[in-house]
Amino acid sequence: MAAGMACEGLRPVCAIYSTFLQRAYDQLIHDVGIQNLPVTFVMDRAGIVGADGPTHQGQYDISYLRCVPNFTVMAPKDEAELQRMLVTAIQHDGPCALRIPRGEGEGVPLMEEGWEPLQLGRGELLTDGDDLLIVAYGSMVYPALATAGLLQEQGVRAAVVNARFLRPLDEALLLPLARRIGRLVTMEEGCLAGGFGAAVVETLSDHDVLVPTLRIGIPDVLVDHASPAQSKEALGLTPAQMADRILERFPARRALQNSPQPIGV
Repeated sequence: MAAGMACEGLRPVCAIYSTFLQRAYDQLIHDVGIQNLPVTFVMDRAGIVGADGPTHQGQYDISYLRCVPNFTVMAPKDEAELQRMLVTAIQHDGPCALRIPRGEGEGVPLMEEGWEPLQLGRGELLTDGDDLLIVAYGSMVYPALATAGLLQEQGVRAAVVNARFLRPLDEALLLPLARRIGRLVTMEEGCLAGGFGAAVVETLSDHDVLVPTLRIGIPDVLVDHASPAQSKEALGLTPAQMADRILERFPARRALQNSPQPIGV
């Protein structure tokens, strides 16, 4: 129906659970993507949803939307950015999809007027650092900032990027940072297989930027009944758990410099 409305000159917004949009995958490709129609999909309950169980977890939309032709795909870090993304999507001459998690927002002030669209495919550097690059998508941006704060206490200075866009990725921002810093962590509230982290790694590889990378997200498991907080803890997605994983993979460089060096023969 949304595709038909778009064919007649309207700009429909289709609000739907992430898990329910899976059932319309053929229509996403044939009716919207191939025809390059200005339909906006707002996917609610994207990510971990809690007590609805494995049938309702919105953990696959990042992966299944990455490859659909003509789509712009994005995720806001908070409710104010959601406002701008919705304007961006409605004004864009093509299909768009944006994901929002279940639950409350971050509590940031909303824009009362003058909503301005975002520049397509542009992320933002929230904090800078030389030891580690964290690239977070959507609902994982604020946990990434909290994780960076914990890493700072351990002597690891992390640059944190709010990717904003999955498709297109902000190559102009990510490639120089990855080259300069040389250690990368991606964070997403979705499955790792074919997900946001995979998109970042593929993009870097396409440009011969090969850096050690840790991808954090939902592993190859079904997420069962639990509260979102319980599920995130079970999956290792709390800031404290993520900081521990990062330090295990990427210790502080000053600690490495001060460690005993092997004696050559």
